[in-house]
Amino acid sequence: MGFITHCWKSVLAETWRLLAWAVGAWLLAASCAWAQNSMLELVELHAERRETDLVLTAQLKLELGQSVEDALVKGLAVHFIAETEVMRNRWYWYDKKMVHRTRFYRLAFQPLTRRWRLNVSNEPLSGAGLAGSIAQNFETLPEALDVIRRQSGWKVADTKDLDLDSRQYIVYKFSLDTSQLPRPFQIATGNQTEWNLVVERQLRLSKDMIR
Repeated sequence: MGFITHCWKSVLAETWRLLAWAVGAWLLAASCAWAQNSMLELVELHAERRETDLVLTAQLKLELGQSVEDALVKGLAVHFIAETEVMRNRWYWYDKKMVHRTRFYRLAFQPLTRRWRLNVSNEPLSGAGLAGSIAQNFETLPEALDVIRRQSGWKVADTKDLDLDSRQYIVYKFSLDTSQLPRPFQIATGNQTEWNLVVERQLRLSKDMIR
């Protein structure tokens, strides 16, 4: 009898734990639906040659919704990724990837100083791997977001790595990286537009850009 009672207590405890998690996830999803939505648009994208470098400039219209800001204020770091691929056209097969570049952003709020911290790196960022990144502190969230919104003079290729006689183009992609969120947040925000931020565009390269 004692064994059965113990089993029932374990089952009830697990049931209440799952119920509490489900309610928390529902509340998070509901707050995403009621709050002002996040917004992401690519308003400018152009490339140019600077000596032997091919550099890219991108201007984003990026606004974070209330649920994302709330998560930041409560101590959750939010990650963004900007990616570029220089592709060469091939009529007989899939287009060939010539160069791939990635830029990682980690945005976090520091409760003790009431300031916003942005880490930028060409390597993946984590809480324990920020030493090699460029770090900046800001008084307000809009100031930190302005750095992410304007990606200017980003070297995406060396002209020696390109094919001077082929048609080529750049694929640019920017997104909020939800894979860096804690697992419960990933599940709860999986289908929420508030957290599903991604934009992608192609840019054809002229001969002047690569010669």
